[in-house]
Amino acid sequence: MIIINVKDNESVDKALKRFKKKFERTGVLKQLRARTFFQKPSVTKRKQRERAVYKQQLFATDNY
Repeated sequence: MIIINVKDNESVDKALKRFKKKFERTGVLKQLRARTFFQKPSVTKRKQRERAVYKQQLFATDNY
């Protein structure tokens, strides 16, 4: 449960912006999107490996 304390003389827009930022950091929306469909564990691991290889190649080209 996310709690946002609204300060005195604080606009609703600022409080809403803080709420959205806090909500995004929790990762709830990311989990919800991941659970909308089933993906085999082997496919998930393969995608993670592919992403890791891509990141390594990306950073390797930056260092040279």
